[in-house]
Amino acid sequence: MAAPQRRAEKGPAAADRILATASALFYERGIRATGVNTIAEQAAVTKVTLYAHFGSKDGLVAAHLRARNQRWWAEFEEYLAGCATAGERLGAMFEAYRAWVLAGGFRGCGFVNASIELTAPDHPGHAIISDHKEGIRCCLEGIATEAGCPHPVEAAEEWLLLLEGATVTASLRHSTEPLDHARQAALRLLPTASGGP
Repeated sequence: MAAPQRRAEKGPAAADRILATASALFYERGIRATGVNTIAEQAAVTKVTLYAHFGSKDGLVAAHLRARNQRWWAEFEEYLAGCATAGERLGAMFEAYRAWVLAGGFRGCGFVNASIELTAPDHPGHAIISDHKEGIRCCLEGIATEAGCPHPVEAAEEWLLLLEGATVTASLRHSTEPLDHARQAALRLLPTASGGP
């Protein structure tokens, strides 16, 4: 009985270790620059084990993006938790992005980076990236609707462009100043009765 139990415990631990290792390497070095041999070696598993859990490198990339998406939303919702008004929630979104830029090892948006690297149009990662960005747009549209913006869909698109553009610029400049300016521009689009941050 003891031996099967040990094998069962090793399975999930190995999968978690592979995913954590791959996620760090994909973000730090890039997806195409990171081979399965390197991932397996650093995760202290065999390639057979890696493929048994994820099927292929593409499957591992997709798992990485799904896990990143879950972590992203969990952190993001903490920023929105204490906000009482639409204006506060909008400001908190920019504050969240600002905090990520300030975090150690920031190398730009991991989803944008992955999208650039995944050249095959049928790669499973594309749908995850698309859903992630659409989720942010929907969140912004909800804020715009709550704030009483006359055209919430258009407002959400403008805010999304501000967020995405400022994040790329902040990454290039190694500065949070673009996000500070983008936040001010976004708040100016709010109806005055909606309540500021």
